[in-house]
Amino acid sequence: METFAIAVGSLVLYIVAYHTYGRWLSRKIFRLDAKAAVPSKQLNDGQDYVPTRKAILFGHHFTSIAGTGPIVGPALAVIWGWLPALLWVLFGSIFIGAVHDLGALVVSIRNRGQTIGEVAGRLINPRVKILFLLILFLALTIVLAIFGLVIASIFAMYPASVLAVWLAMPVAIVVGILIYKKGISPHVPALIALLIMIGAIVLAAQFEFLQLKIQPFTIAGLTISPIISWTLALFVYCYFASVLPVWLLLQPRDYVNSYLLILGLLLLVCGIGAATFFTEGGAPMVAPMVRTEVAGAPPIMPFLFVTIACGAISGFHCLVSSGTSSKQIACETDAQFIGYGSMLTEGFLAVLVILACCAGLGLRSIPNPVWTDKEWSFGVDNYSDGQRLYFSFYPKTDGEFDGFYDACLRRPDGTEVEIAVAYSRTYKLERGESAVLHNGLLTFDEDGQAILSGPVAWQNRYDSWSAAGGLAAKVGAFVEGAANFVASLGIPIKVAVALMAVLVASFAATTLDTATRLQRYVIQELASTANIRPLTTKHGATLLAVGAAAIVAAIPPPGQTWATGMGKGGLILWPIFGATNQLLAGLAFMVVLFYFARRKLPTWFIAGPAVLMLVVPFFAMLYQLGVLGADGWWQAGEYHLVVAGVIICALEVWMVAEAIKLWPRIIGVLETDLPPLPRGFPVAAV
Repeated sequence: METFAIAVGSLVLYIVAYHTYGRWLSRKIFRLDAKAAVPSKQLNDGQDYVPTRKAILFGHHFTSIAGTGPIVGPALAVIWGWLPALLWVLFGSIFIGAVHDLGALVVSIRNRGQTIGEVAGRLINPRVKILFLLILFLALTIVLAIFGLVIASIFAMYPASVLAVWLAMPVAIVVGILIYKKGISPHVPALIALLIMIGAIVLAAQFEFLQLKIQPFTIAGLTISPIISWTLALFVYCYFASVLPVWLLLQPRDYVNSYLLILGLLLLVCGIGAATFFTEGGAPMVAPMVRTEVAGAPPIMPFLFVTIACGAISGFHCLVSSGTSSKQIACETDAQFIGYGSMLTEGFLAVLVILACCAGLGLRSIPNPVWTDKEWSFGVDNYSDGQRLYFSFYPKTDGEFDGFYDACLRRPDGTEVEIAVAYSRTYKLERGESAVLHNGLLTFDEDGQAILSGPVAWQNRYDSWSAAGGLAAKVGAFVEGAANFVASLGIPIKVAVALMAVLVASFAATTLDTATRLQRYVIQELASTANIRPLTTKHGATLLAVGAAAIVAAIPPPGQTWATGMGKGGLILWPIFGATNQLLAGLAFMVVLFYFARRKLPTWFIAGPAVLMLVVPFFAMLYQLGVLGADGWWQAGEYHLVVAGVIICALEVWMVAEAIKLWPRIIGVLETDLPPLPRGFPVAAV
């Protein structure tokens, strides 16, 4: 019942927050005006600036900001217990994240859709603009490299997800044409597209020949893995998503995905209810409430605030708010729904991720071969003839151990026989039998699969930081846990797993294509400042964005060769992304703070979050660098991370110093006006 109460209570809290704090901010602080001019109509070019229905733009914005962030972050942070993660997600998203997203969106709207970097140049000074854009370029390069790897890894782990994800792209183009060229209501084609995607998921889960698997091949002595092939294919897609008109591919794809994602959220909530009320034993939280000591983990403070970014607050969101959404919003008052509402929806997704990893995993989990459980290491050797499952107990410490009754064997007829656990003794299970452990159940099911349930299933995934820290482990924990909830509704587990995998891949894909477009804007802004004409065009800027990300993704990590590590380059700089992303949020808050201060408007609701998001990630970065007494990148010899981390910290300190120096002189002093609109605008009516 606890799990269901958390899900419903969180949903109610978010609804109340939207209609109270969100409404107060929109009406009394930001003073949104339905009659105000908006960039999508002032500069309508049919390419990037396109007036868009509120529901469609919500789909684009929500799916773009979500990505895998609210999945990967919470799925790792619960290693410190579910309560700290839940509290940070709930109150962080309401009072910090949603305020950040709404602020960046409104400030950009009132500056003709300029990105937050461009706005910083006018509100603070031109040097800050260059510094901001450099940070954005580095952050977006990491996003593109790592998200390509994430999606490719999902395709490799869950091949049943491939068909639906790629099918969504041509379907989205058809939906875009029907909406914008034929004038059809967006709901009908979007629902048809959703049914097509669901059909693809079900068919691929049931028929292996529809699972589009790429085989490895060799070129010039190098083995090209499926992950590399998928990553390259995704970057080709990103190029077209960046240069095509926003209404033709990016917008409708995100809109269709929003239907799939909302369906996924609905299934998860209903699944939690079904598991709570109709499953024997319910769906209790099998993770500890708070866990302060974790093997190999950094301290919970400040790393909880860095590990969970999307879902609570993320600097990447300011790029979406000011990069694409501000250029498409058709009415200024839509900003509350788009900016504040999308962030709360993402927060609710993060809550469901926490529940999937802390309760859903307890229903059914495929075990790792060996893991540690308190005084014992417990291993499953699934090498049998398909009729028996072998497992063993091993003491963690030296000493004599007498056999003791710590488990029992449960036969299919329900009878139980105690097992005297002894050092290095191997036990076996027949199909349909279970071993009842002191903190869970190990079952050898009728399909010949080893299955864990209960607290031991969570411990299997979260015993140590290294066990829970890999991208595959974090994504897999959510997919399995969420699929268990969905399966409680009577949906076959294979279909449920495929659906959740498509959910993750679709989130990541929308972030990937939006990030490419955002990187194009950043490069064009930098190129215009430096007068590099070839990079001011959309094709030149996009080629550089995709090319730089592909190079970073291809480079093998330190210690690996091109033969063993090619395609894993996104992992090289991934450790700095968490702190960098949160620092970016602090810098975006600083820009919004200057906007309000120049107009002598209240700033208290921004000042606190701004200081928090500038200070906490900065100290997290110093901890990782190894300058606060703990072993970090410097001590480990990871000098590439040291260089990148020092550069990020130096740029932040420089920007903050510029702001502090200017602050006393800008109170009540408006920034310079934007130049007059070019002749000929608006030029398109889409």
